[in-house]
Amino acid sequence: LREHYCIIASNKHLESTTMERTYIMIKPDGVQRGLIAEILGRFERKGLKLVGLKSVVPSQETAEAHYEVHNERPFYPGLIKFVTSGPVVCMAWSGKDAITVARTLIGSTNGREASPGTIRGDFGMDMGFNMIHGSDAAETAAFELGLWFPEGLMEWDQTITAWVYE
Repeated sequence: LREHYCIIASNKHLESTTMERTYIMIKPDGVQRGLIAEILGRFERKGLKLVGLKSVVPSQETAEAHYEVHNERPFYPGLIKFVTSGPVVCMAWSGKDAITVARTLIGSTNGREASPGTIRGDFGMDMGFNMIHGSDAAETAAFELGLWFPEGLMEWDQTITAWVYE
């Protein structure tokens, strides 16, 4: 007869770790291609915690505010037209180094150049139709989360956290 031992993991180590939040958007092409569940699943399986989720057709004003940093670039008008062309899925994810982790999952902007195993590497063929947006820094994430989730984000305890982080 073998004895089985169960060790209960503690979340105390997380107290000294700064958890980040990041904004992720599945763009109209990703929604139209039926990739919502696949993309959500990749973030969940990685161990990030979903703290905000909704689907909207972005207004012109929201799209312009979101992409304000690109307003002088030649592709800006087309980008605004594209992102307002249909529904997007707005997500807020939380976790250790969530911004970097999410951007690694997403992959390079051009799908033809993105590494296999990334979202864009597995599903992307173009620069413009690249399915997904992810915040690139903490300041950007704070701005984007405030823009897309003015109502705030969920606070909840994820029971698997003790099995995700050492």
